[in-house]
Parts: sequence; C-alpha cells; structure tokens
Amino acid sequence: MKYNFDTVIDRRGSGALKTDALAERYGNSDLIPLWVADMDFATPDFIIDALRHRLDHPVLGYTVEPADYRPAIIDWIRERHGWQIEPDWLCYIPGIVKGIGMAVNVFVGPEEKIIIQPPVYHPFRLVPEGNNREVVMNPLIENADGSYSMDFDHLEKITADGSCRMLILSNPHNPAGIVWDRETLVRLADICHSRGIIVISDEIHSDMALFGHRHIPFASVSEKAAACSITFGAPSKTFNIAGVVSSYAIVSDNALRDRFYGWLKANEFGDPDIFAPIATIAAYRQGNLWREEMLKYVEANIDFVINWFAANMPQVKPFRPQASFLVWLDCRALNLSHDSLVELFVNGARLALNDGEMFGHGGEGFMRLNVGCPRSVLATALEQLHTAVGNL
Repeated sequence: MKYNFDTVIDRRGSGALKTDALAERYGNSDLIPLWVADMDFATPDFIIDALRHRLDHPVLGYTVEPADYRPAIIDWIRERHGWQIEPDWLCYIPGIVKGIGMAVNVFVGPEEKIIIQPPVYHPFRLVPEGNNREVVMNPLIENADGSYSMDFDHLEKITADGSCRMLILSNPHNPAGIVWDRETLVRLADICHSRGIIVISDEIHSDMALFGHRHIPFASVSEKAAACSITFGAPSKTFNIAGVVSSYAIVSDNALRDRFYGWLKANEFGDPDIFAPIATIAAYRQGNLWREEMLKYVEANIDFVINWFAANMPQVKPFRPQASFLVWLDCRALNLSHDSLVELFVNGARLALNDGEMFGHGGEGFMRLNVGCPRSVLATALEQLHTAVGNL
C-alpha cells in the first residue's frame, strides 16, 4: 500500500472535538476517543498540499468559485455511483446538518411534520425540534440477523393525514451502516411522492461502501425520487476533512431547486469559503487511490473487531456495516441499564463511544464504535473493555 494508516497521531491540544471535548462530554479527558465520526488517519497529502499552495498567496480576499469545482463533483459522482448530474443542480451548503435546518425552514410550515427513521443520526431529530417543528417517528424494523428494514406499512399510516411534509433519509444509514437497496428506495420514493413529502437524503457516507456493496443515490432510482428529493453530500467523511466545511446539495427538480437555492442565494449561504472548493477538487481529482486503500484498512479493522468479540466477548454482537467506519454494537446481552452500560465503557474501560439511546427508538442497549483509527488503538481499546467486563 502506498499510504500508511497505522501511524498513531496525537490530536490532543489541536482543538479536535474528538479529544479536546472529552472532559466536557464524558467527564474524563483520559479516554480513548472512538465516538465522533471523523477518522484518526492523516488527511491526505494532496489535499494538504492544495491548501498550502493557496496559502502561499499573501491575500485571502473574496474569491469566485473555481472553474473545476462543479466538474470535479459531477465526474466523481458519475464514475463512482453512475448518476449523471448537471452543473445547475449543484449548490454549496455550509454543512449537511445546517442544510437540514435550512431545508426545514424553507419547506416545512410551523404546523407541518417531519419524519425520521430511528435509530438514526441524532441531529435528524434535534434540528427540526430546535426549529419548533414536530418530528414523527417511523422506526426501522430490526431483522433477525441484526440488520434493519423500513416499515412501509407504518409509514403509510403516519402520512395518511397529509400533515407530514418532509422525511430525512440516512443513505447509507448511520449508525447501522446499511446500504439501502434499490427496491427499498423506489418504494420509499413512491410513497413520499404520492403524499407530497420531500425527502432530504443525507449521503455523506456514500463514498464509503464496504465489502463489495454499492451506494445507490436516492434521487437516481426513479423519476418520482428525482422529483421529490434533495441530496446532501460532501467529501468530508471519506477524506477526513470535516473541519473544512465542504458540503453541497444536489436538486434535479426545477421547482424544488428554485425554491431552495433561491433562499440560499438570498441569504448568501450558497457561497463557499476560500478553502472548501480547493479541498473538494483535490479530493475528487486525486483521491481515488487513497480512498481505496483507506477502505481496505477500515474493512480489516471491522473484521478485526468482529472476530475479537466472537472470540473474547460473544455477548456483544457487532453488526457488520455495509458502509462507513462506524460499527453498531449490540450490547443487550450484557443485561445492563443504559446508565450502567455507559458507566462500563466510560469509567470501566476508559473508552468514549456514542451510546445507542442517542439515536432514538431502537438504540437502547447499543453503542456506536468508530473504527477509523490505527488497529493498535482498537486492540488497546478492546483489551480495556475486556478487563472492564471481567470486573463487573
């Protein structure tokens, strides 16, 4: 491999949320941080070099969008996901969570409702609620093998009264790492289109499909999906540049696009900062080899975790993700309350993970483990957990 993912990088004192917020979030700064969804691998050199090259110029004034910004995104998505998008479908947004908040304010009235499918990324609930919108739950169905399916019968029931205006889709799914299949996405589009529901498809993990799985963009599955959806994407998860806000929206429907992008333009939210387009172009033009090697390393980390639990702690069952560097750990067989489970990981094992209840209904008894780190760090973390469980 050309790139080395085994190097342990000390992020403490760099302002990293993952390390420097441990005392505030967990009450202890001396934890192995395996929680917030960025990786501990060095940001690729070709992105750092591109940013450094721009910093060689002594003026950081107002800038225009680089000519290759949209073509780089278009080519990447076509080559990786088989979806041909047009330049005017694209617009920069200042973060996907912020984009959700913006879409909520543009499209959802005060008396209208927003659907989420828990267990799911917690800002899907927090952002609408923070904007005084009602959130309606359409919980996923847990299958016997630990995977999840959408509950379409329940979705049709909760949308029957016409008050639901938006559904926020995690595609691929966070925290379980599901790559939704075409049949599921088509059926979801049929229901939402028929009920006048806009689908916000968060596809930030789209470039991290694993073990032979392929991501399918929601808007690409049918004309109905294209007509009722807004897609959010970014190179940030794949290339570990979350601190460079490099998100974008894709809207193929003219009416949705005019309304959403018109609002972004009026408030100047669609204008990127000086660094986001530079990082995006570098990632998408030079990053495929790095991405492929990173994914192989992450796959090996996932296999390491699954095999370790099977051999050393079978009462914890990791779900093998189909995408992303996040592993959903089923800890229910430990028979611990939520508080006791968190106590075990934080104060017993000295590990910082995201607890499952954070992700809503169906997350009870689970923990989310970030394996985007050197394998030696994972090995140390698992041994600390083994010792802590032995001390119960």
